[in-house]
Amino acid sequence: MTVADRNRAAVEEMMKIAEEIYNDLKNSRIPELVIPSRTKSNIIFDERHRVWKYGKNTSTRSAVSLAGAYMLLRTVYTIDFIKKMIDQKKSSTLRELYYISEGWGEGKFSSQDDSDRLAEDLEILTKKLREDMRLRPEEDGARVIGDLVVEEITRKGDKRRIHCQDDVGDSGYSIPYNVEKEKVKIKETNAKIVMAVETGGMFDRLVENGFDEKRNAILVHLKGQPARSTRRFIKRLNEEKNIPVVVFTDGDPWSYRIFASVAYGAIKTAHISEYLATPSAEFLGVTPSDIHNYELPTDDLTKEDIAALKSELSDPRFKDDFWENEIKLQLKMGKKSEQQALAKYGLDYVTDVYLPEKLAEMGYDI
Repeated sequence: MTVADRNRAAVEEMMKIAEEIYNDLKNSRIPELVIPSRTKSNIIFDERHRVWKYGKNTSTRSAVSLAGAYMLLRTVYTIDFIKKMIDQKKSSTLRELYYISEGWGEGKFSSQDDSDRLAEDLEILTKKLREDMRLRPEEDGARVIGDLVVEEITRKGDKRRIHCQDDVGDSGYSIPYNVEKEKVKIKETNAKIVMAVETGGMFDRLVENGFDEKRNAILVHLKGQPARSTRRFIKRLNEEKNIPVVVFTDGDPWSYRIFASVAYGAIKTAHISEYLATPSAEFLGVTPSDIHNYELPTDDLTKEDIAALKSELSDPRFKDDFWENEIKLQLKMGKKSEQQALAKYGLDYVTDVYLPEKLAEMGYDI
């Protein structure tokens, strides 16, 4: 299926939603839309895809209330906007969608959170991706460095082969917002592992120390909470080239959630977890045990950190012995630490000692 085919299919599904609303009004029925409830309590484990997805609980957006009527009005405006945009072969950022609505009168969004949420609702209702609707995020995808050849379609429609070590600078290859096979093909690699790295500082340290070359690794900078295109790209590397994935983050509850979004999916995108998540991904560190074992510099947990850790104890994505033991240990310690705290032992310590030891413990001989 080409990009144009995917766009047309998305429009067809959205028009069904608009027709449903129209038919309700035509037949004097109060229009409504029913979507899965997007709450932690409605997350279930999908045994087939080995990811966390929405369960059977639903919520109803109905014109019986003023708020529901506004939501349906915005839905119709948004569908019309997307259809016209695709007809004109244009795309829009989510931020632009929010500002476009300023011209919709009573249908304008009150905040970008509302417009972002509606874009997610349309994905759920149509079972199509935001990218198929030509809606893109503000942020770019992550940076990649390693023994990897990709073939990307340029703006002019030409195919360009890029070696993610030889053909890039220190910043690496930048992942585009659309990483489907119609846009980006993963051609060749001899890498033994994909290492997803949370912070830019640590990514740059690994690159400067030549970790990608010495350990035959593909390094991916997550840029904090990773963009969808980053998670999709990692999943494709794992599935298409059978490369194991490890996630290297700071040692705090927010970083654990970054790992969870890579491995199991995030709550807000649970409807497409099988498209984004890499269930076989493993957490490398920094763990609370590492803080103790490597005597790392620390900061005290804040009240928000403690609340987040306690919340993770009931989060289904962290329901195993490893996470329960580590989270309870961290609550007992009352401490957290950053990746770059490893610099306590020198700039080469992370690549020469810490990562090799951790990877060996996990069974990776690289």
